Amino acid sequence: MTGATPAPRHRIAAWGWPLVALRLLAMLALLVLCVALYYLAAPFSARNPVPRLFLRTLGAISGLRVTTRGPAPAPRTFFLANHVSWLDILAMAGRTGSAFVAHDGLAQIGPLRWLCALNDTVFVARHERRTVAAQVEQVRRALAETGALTIFPEGTTSDGTGTLAFKSSLLSAIEGEDAIPVQPVWLDYGPGTKDVAWVGDEPGLDNALAILARLRPVDLTIHFLPPLPPEVRDDRKRMAMAAREAIETARST
Repeated sequence: MTGATPAPRHRIAAWGWPLVALRLLAMLALLVLCVALYYLAAPFSARNPVPRLFLRTLGAISGLRVTTRGPAPAPRTFFLANHVSWLDILAMAGRTGSAFVAHDGLAQIGPLRWLCALNDTVFVARHERRTVAAQVEQVRRALAETGALTIFPEGTTSDGTGTLAFKSSLLSAIEGEDAIPVQPVWLDYGPGTKDVAWVGDEPGLDNALAILARLRPVDLTIHFLPPLPPEVRDDRKRMAMAAREAIETARST
């Protein structure tokens, strides 16, 4: 019916709200503790370990249960991963200590920008073609400063049943750079994918609350696939295509 308000994709039962409240309180306590630890550790570490601890514990509070498969990544690695949920960030950071490339819309939210900055997030305006060169330079600096960096080349979240086309512009930062491994990553939520995927017009808050209201854990398997071979490293489009094919091949086996 024209003009009708679509039904919410997730409905939270009455008993789910107390669980949401408990988890939010636990997150707030974790934030206060980790901010203090962050500034205490800052003078003694070039790469502060507290954001990794914070994001990994935040995932556990959210009900995230992570297992990993495949070759362990090197400390300095450029990860190309599919994107299903905001939980992807908690899982990847918690397991690898990776920083991230994020859409600059997040930078408009003051507290969120501050939190992202603590983990050395690189903000880019993907819709601004005029700034691609500057964005590539940002990515290069982030790799040099943080070591591990994750990009979600789909540019948005998907429903997890397939992989959207990979955008390749930011891969210019490592075009022809063989010293840093480029490793495809398949984030696999298994049969529960549709319950956690953030897709369509669903508000982010609605999706987050629905996940926090779950009694069952969210199972995620991170498949670290073999790094891309040298023969595809000299061209960003070939890298994007090879990484996507590797994820799709892993999904189909």
